[in-house]
Amino acid sequence: MTTASTSQVPAPTLDTLRTLHALPFPELVFRAQEVHRRHHDAAGVQLCTLESIKTGKCPENCSYCPQSAHHDTGLEAVPLMETVAILRSARAAKAGGASRFCMGAAWREVRDGAQFDSVLETVRGVAGMGLEVCCTLGMLREDQAARLKEAGCKVYNHNLDTSREYYPTIIGTRTYYDRIDPLAAVRRAGLQVCSGGILGMGETTEDRLKLLLELASLSPQPDSVPINSLVPVPGTPLENQAPVDPFEFVRIIAVARIAMPRAMVRLSAGRLIMSAELQALCFMAGANSIFLGDKLLTTPNPGRSDDLRLLDRLGMRPLPAGPSTPTADGHAHDHAAHHAAHHDHDHHREYSAAGTYAHACTGAGHCDTH
Repeated sequence: MTTASTSQVPAPTLDTLRTLHALPFPELVFRAQEVHRRHHDAAGVQLCTLESIKTGKCPENCSYCPQSAHHDTGLEAVPLMETVAILRSARAAKAGGASRFCMGAAWREVRDGAQFDSVLETVRGVAGMGLEVCCTLGMLREDQAARLKEAGCKVYNHNLDTSREYYPTIIGTRTYYDRIDPLAAVRRAGLQVCSGGILGMGETTEDRLKLLLELASLSPQPDSVPINSLVPVPGTPLENQAPVDPFEFVRIIAVARIAMPRAMVRLSAGRLIMSAELQALCFMAGANSIFLGDKLLTTPNPGRSDDLRLLDRLGMRPLPAGPSTPTADGHAHDHAAHHAAHHDHDHHREYSAAGTYAHACTGAGHCDTH
């Protein structure tokens, strides 16, 4: 699997993102697919599972979240799961085809003590199964991130959710810096960064592009970028939000792929109401990861058999765990090592005013194989 941290990727400007977003739909998807093929297996999809290991009674007031203690959604709070129960879920996820196991706890922040020690024990157990481990536990310090890494965690998720300007409309119990700062701590500790956002919370197109700009301007860029479509939950302030226009959703996927070429773009929450055709368009636009399982934390998700059937219909295949993934010619290939050795000095691309790359490729054959 390619990681954005292997080298620096130049950040786009907001004007560039606007220009990309305004392209005719077929042109935008074509450009996104070109970028996708340069950096990823065009037929590969990483399969992940997200387990809620501590559910409900979160002190944050996120308008979209059924786990917030501020909203009456009828959700039953569940304390931190025992390690043995989580490991049972992880084994089932691996048997079902997942290569990454993500654990989410409805905490405002990580606190040292027995519960964090229990999470560390769980991380060691899941990592020992050969699964990539991702945690999303709220805000945390660098030393806590380092302890997660030592236990075997590879990735930390902390979403920005939306633009800096629209953020106070959605969340009032923490600031945008509370979103940004933990990402820097995670990087310093040597963990990969997973950070994305949610579409359909009443934000404008400009807000969506500003979210992508925030993510693309991180240095290094995130290793993975989950793009969620809001699941309106009764009892939350956003329960009556209309679904995002399907073509707009694909446009944001495509702009994210072009702006963050080496990131895994994760087609995340909201897939239950997406048609097979819409999901296929998202894959064409550069999405290359989905979550298996009937639930994403507490919101519904397509069944595993439905997902595998869709991938089979599309002629796509799950990516294995680890940095080595098969390329289109079927050979095992370590993307990170290849890009460091060949692409960083061969592909010097800059975003032009037209919203695409000024292209200088001196390595014959390399452009066509990725």
